[in-house]
Amino acid sequence: MVAQGSSGRRPQRLLWGVCIGLVTLVALGALAVQVSPWPSAMLIRLVFEHGGARANAALAGQVPPGIHSESGVRYDPADLDALMDIHRPLSMHGKALPVIVWIHGGGFVAGSRGDVANYARMLAADGYAVVTVDYSLAPEHRYPLPVHQLNRALTFLADNAERLQLDMSRLVLGGDSAGAQLAAQLALIATSTEYAQAMAMSSGVSSAHLRGVVLFCGPLDGGSMTSSPSWFGRTVVWSYFGSTSPPPQHDTFSIVPRVTRHFPPTFISVGNGDPLAPQSMALAEALQGEGVPVDALFYPAPHRPKLGHEYQFDFALPEAREAFARTRAFLRERLAATGL
Repeated sequence: MVAQGSSGRRPQRLLWGVCIGLVTLVALGALAVQVSPWPSAMLIRLVFEHGGARANAALAGQVPPGIHSESGVRYDPADLDALMDIHRPLSMHGKALPVIVWIHGGGFVAGSRGDVANYARMLAADGYAVVTVDYSLAPEHRYPLPVHQLNRALTFLADNAERLQLDMSRLVLGGDSAGAQLAAQLALIATSTEYAQAMAMSSGVSSAHLRGVVLFCGPLDGGSMTSSPSWFGRTVVWSYFGSTSPPPQHDTFSIVPRVTRHFPPTFISVGNGDPLAPQSMALAEALQGEGVPVDALFYPAPHRPKLGHEYQFDFALPEAREAFARTRAFLRERLAATGL
């Protein structure tokens, strides 16, 4: 009888052991996210990589025929992350084309140039060379490294314009989400001596050659980011800046309070269900206050369906198709390309 009772307690002890192990793992996980941004950043990266691949694949049917892509062009031989792709119409081979440099999003912790490859090909069909650029991600690398990398990419394009058949005197910078913020920083470096000095950088391109900027759903206000109570916002700030309370010198991240009348004409859009919407609207207002031409595509709060973050890539939505048409019109105006 004693032996049977002892045997009966073994499954119970095993169950308790499993429960204690699970509780320990949960506790360790909770502790890990308190002492390091890495666990949360890697989870965000996994989710974003899946979402980016799906969004790009969904646009494959929208890509016109006859687009050539030159992949894996290295813009800095000393930097393993310094890669770009160049998309252009085959029918315009041998011609120096106006240039769109598009910077991908991903919350500074995820994403790649491949996520926007088909969108870039769609833009290229109107007669442009569309360059998609990679940069180093956080938390492995921190601010302001991506800004320096992307500025080197612009320098590379300018230095190799003839070989790459690029008309760098007709340039537009574009980006989505984190890429919009980075594109805006590059535009500000090119057009504001004060800001370039604050960043300790010289622009890779002439302000006279920068014809416009296209910005979708960017985090354009560092103050709003650092005060974000969300798990996602806290993770991004911690990963990108190395602290949940970035030091004062990181205030160069904020675009809204630094724009000047020299900032390029801007197309800007964001979904009405995007938590970053107030930041795009604030930038549009700041630019208009400086007299900068702004083409803003915003949707009123009651608009349905609510348009979430990166709505412009979901071509099942008429609003995304409208945003693409407006983007194309802005590019035609700024780059004076006649199309194919």
